[in-house]
Amino acid sequence: MNYYFIANIKINDENEYKKYLEKVDDIFEKYNGKYLSVDNNPILLEGKWKYTRNVLIEFPTKQDFDNWYFSEEYQNILKHRLTAAECDTILISGLE
Repeated sequence: MNYYFIANIKINDENEYKKYLEKVDDIFEKYNGKYLSVDNNPILLEGKWKYTRNVLIEFPTKQDFDNWYFSEEYQNILKHRLTAAECDTILISGLE
């Protein structure tokens, strides 16, 4: 079963966020993740949107996600994203 990591991000500090972007792809590639969307202009259909970016990432298994997200490598750069932006993230499971 696939798992989908969804990040809603409001970037407040572009320079700090760049520190995250400089390394995230190299780490991400090691853990079987696949970007499905990185959108700076999503179309709001309902509710309110305070974000500047939406990211959707697919992982083949929950273990692949856990290996990526909780890896020491990723945790070392995650601090840059969390310092630079307001982030709401969720993990959802796909249909079997």
